[in-house]
Amino acid sequence: MRKYPLPEVLKGKCSPEDYTHWLYNKAAAHVRRDTQRGNRIATAIIYRDAIHRAVCHGGDNDAYTGRPLRWDLIRKYDNEKSKVGKREYKKQFADLPTVDHVGDGMSNPDFKICSWRINDCKNDLTIEEFVEVCRDVLKHNPE
Repeated sequence: MRKYPLPEVLKGKCSPEDYTHWLYNKAAAHVRRDTQRGNRIATAIIYRDAIHRAVCHGGDNDAYTGRPLRWDLIRKYDNEKSKVGKREYKKQFADLPTVDHVGDGMSNPDFKICSWRINDCKNDLTIEEFVEVCRDVLKHNPE
């Protein structure tokens, strides 16, 4: 039995092997980043556990928009095709699931699962700051 079985919410959306690969890579990337920023308690196992928990608790939809995530796209991004296709290629992966820190990454990990598009938009903002920016965009661009 796998330590991180495919969450129920992802059954039929990706393979257990693709999920495990994605989970290990996302955890490693976040540990590397947070360690470089000064987090001395970041470990791969703690991060994998936290990311897996986040996926199990609603990871089929973007935590900020509620839109469905495209788990079928994990492990499909091709850097060579991206170099050629640039923006148009990357747009195809807008709903690719990724991991967002809820806090600053300097303490125990707390993650949400969201789309690549939303993670790019939110960047390092808190949810309150992000919502305020979204309101400003809507205010400035009425229908």
